[in-house]
Amino acid sequence: MLVVVLFFLIFSLYLYVVLGGADYGAGIVELFSSRENQQITKKTLYRVMGPVWEANHIWIIIMIVILWIAFPVYYNILVVHLHIPLTIVLLGVTLRGVAFVFRHYDAIIDNTQRVYDTMFTISSLITPIFLGMVFGGLVSGQLMITDDIATTGFYDTYVQPWCNPFSILIGFFFAALCAFLSAVLLIGESDESTAPIYIRKAAIATIVVFIIGLVTFIYGYSADYLFVTGFLANNYALAAMGVSGLLLIPLWITIKKGNKVWSRFFAGLQVFLILLGVLMSHFPTIIITATSAPINLLEAIAPPSVINVLGISLIVGGVVILPGLFHLLKSFKMIKILERKA
Repeated sequence: MLVVVLFFLIFSLYLYVVLGGADYGAGIVELFSSRENQQITKKTLYRVMGPVWEANHIWIIIMIVILWIAFPVYYNILVVHLHIPLTIVLLGVTLRGVAFVFRHYDAIIDNTQRVYDTMFTISSLITPIFLGMVFGGLVSGQLMITDDIATTGFYDTYVQPWCNPFSILIGFFFAALCAFLSAVLLIGESDESTAPIYIRKAAIATIVVFIIGLVTFIYGYSADYLFVTGFLANNYALAAMGVSGLLLIPLWITIKKGNKVWSRFFAGLQVFLILLGVLMSHFPTIIITATSAPINLLEAIAPPSVINVLGISLIVGGVVILPGLFHLLKSFKMIKILERKA
């Protein structure tokens, strides 16, 4: 059952990056648009995100529950040593949801609409940045796993691991990735007059993702970060990243043509390969610390009886949730491959 639990953990991570990432990216796309295009994007978001934006966050909830029950050591490190960026993420998700609802249902057209718009776009940018910084904190090699704060200091224990150039670069990389995913999604949700807007933004976001990713690796390698050097020493991780790079060619072609199905397919496949490369490079020692050897995910896990019950629960839950999610996306025509051409 441990394999089942790990599958759902990684599967939930992937779906949250793709679906939740595209959700965050919508606000980023709106933020970096002209005033006229902001209104176009705003109307499109109401139609596209309205039915599914809450469902997208179910995947991070599943991830948290799995970590909490099956991998308590990892969960403890995450919520204790990275509680500051996680709190900011929680506030960002809350403010973003509030702004999305109120700017839609508040019929009063006055300055409050600008407040809601600003809340939505800024929180859409800040939240994925800090999510990326949380991951950066886990792999930066600066985590101080200790209860003796009097010796290590509050800053070194709870701030330095995630508030450093490497983690910040990872945060901006994830935000750019979210914008890319959203722009590709919006290509398929727009008409012939507005599709060129998102085709251009998808192309720009692809370039930004590539540049930030390259800068992150160069900086990490020059500063001798174990995560980067280990990644570059892993043939499987390099192969996944190489294939992801090659897919830029068909991705650009399909984006330029405005192909609704293949652009989403290649975008999703690229995210899968990026995650695959990241996980394969150090799995199962994903947390890299400054005070001890990398922490093994498969050590200090819950007892087999707990893992078995959790695995069965996830299988049953998957049977219930996945068809419902599929039907939801199909009903609102977000699965373009199932659409019939007129």
